[in-house]
Amino acid sequence: MVDDRGSYTGAELIVAAFHVADEIEKRSSAPQIGLMLPTSAAFPIAALASWMLGRVIVPLNYLLKEEELDYVVEHSGIDAVVTVGPMLDAVGYRPNVPAVIEMDKIDFKSVPSLRWPSLKRDEDLAALLYTSGTTGKPKGVMLTHGNLISNIHQGAQGMNASKHDTFLGVLPQFHCFGVTQLTLTPLVYGAKVVYTARFSPPKIFELARTHHATVFIGIPSMYAALINAKSGKPGDFLSMKIMVSGAEPLPDATLERFREKFGIKICEGFGMTELSPATNVSLPDCTKRHSVGKPLPQIEQRIVDPNTEEELSVGQEGELRLRGPNLMAGYYKRKSDTVNAIDDQGYMRTGDIARIDEDGYLYITGRIKEMIIVGGENVFPREVEEILNKHNAVEASGVIGVNDPVRGEVIVAFVELIEGGQATTDELRVWCRDQLPGYKCPREVHIVEALPRNPVGKILRKDLHKMLPVQTEV
Repeated sequence: MVDDRGSYTGAELIVAAFHVADEIEKRSSAPQIGLMLPTSAAFPIAALASWMLGRVIVPLNYLLKEEELDYVVEHSGIDAVVTVGPMLDAVGYRPNVPAVIEMDKIDFKSVPSLRWPSLKRDEDLAALLYTSGTTGKPKGVMLTHGNLISNIHQGAQGMNASKHDTFLGVLPQFHCFGVTQLTLTPLVYGAKVVYTARFSPPKIFELARTHHATVFIGIPSMYAALINAKSGKPGDFLSMKIMVSGAEPLPDATLERFREKFGIKICEGFGMTELSPATNVSLPDCTKRHSVGKPLPQIEQRIVDPNTEEELSVGQEGELRLRGPNLMAGYYKRKSDTVNAIDDQGYMRTGDIARIDEDGYLYITGRIKEMIIVGGENVFPREVEEILNKHNAVEASGVIGVNDPVRGEVIVAFVELIEGGQATTDELRVWCRDQLPGYKCPREVHIVEALPRNPVGKILRKDLHKMLPVQTEV
């Protein structure tokens, strides 16, 4: 394991975990323990220490607002947080708990207590991962040891990963993909993993070349940044076996430009925190554009009419439902939300509109709550965003529906231009009219300095409404 501070063998990780376990045992008695750490070896050390004591880890999203972090700390019931001093300084937030355990102040040269891992059943709780709270307060997703172990093996089998791979990790470890796919998977399989705490294209290029990385998981904005980085060279990712994009749809323009520059096809994947998180991944040899691939082993997928609960046929669009051994135990202290999230047959109601083709490949069309109805016609934001993103001056776009007394809703687009890019709102509207049916074309286009994003870079369409001119909403 390699990070910005050094490299560590498996034995060194275990011994370090013994030290951290000693501190946790002395200073904490709650069943849950908070972790607020940069993307590094510190996270698996603290997680292993917690699990040695039979505790439940609560990774804290340090990019949340202070009031949201306070809510997570209080709601989860943690009485201690494992962190490092530089993280506290960088974030400017000190958790209001009885014990803040700073790993950089632990004497790792002393002799720790030797201990056996706490024996846990598959159904025992391992982690509480709080969602970003796109609707209301963050929800604590309860993931069991069985959930995590299942998804570790599901993801590894889906990507054909093994101990011979080298993972390159930059996603934050409070994010479920950062925990399961980029931390626990290499640990369980004995694979090398290289971490860097800050996403910087030159650093990613350097690490990929130096360590001959074979697996990278990122988000569309990261891939766009790698494309635009002047230091990027065609041979930077020659060692890569698979590069996966998740969190939001990958724009066609990003896929094409990345392949042109680096000669690598980005594979789309799908998942959600409630499913530990990975459920689908397309592979480099998949020729089905816009598909997120087939389901991973032991995962069942189906498409349902959300109004009638009737299962739909191949190719029909409806709500995606998923189930498998990686499905969460529920939402912490929110029983009614858990009941609403899982249907009578044990499938997760994802809230995503999707279809499945005759070969079992999944295609995500949009979110039920984000569907725009223009004069009785359904429009999904992604359809319009894909066209806008193909314009050579556009970096990214976000589309929403706005109330209209005549048509019910009209489409409004927000566009972020590439550095040095030039385009007018009229030009972008004409661009859309040339490639889309009239009812799918934006009534208005707003060019903005930056689109609102969540901590992992996903565009927050709900926040676009706050950017509307006052007169737009009718």
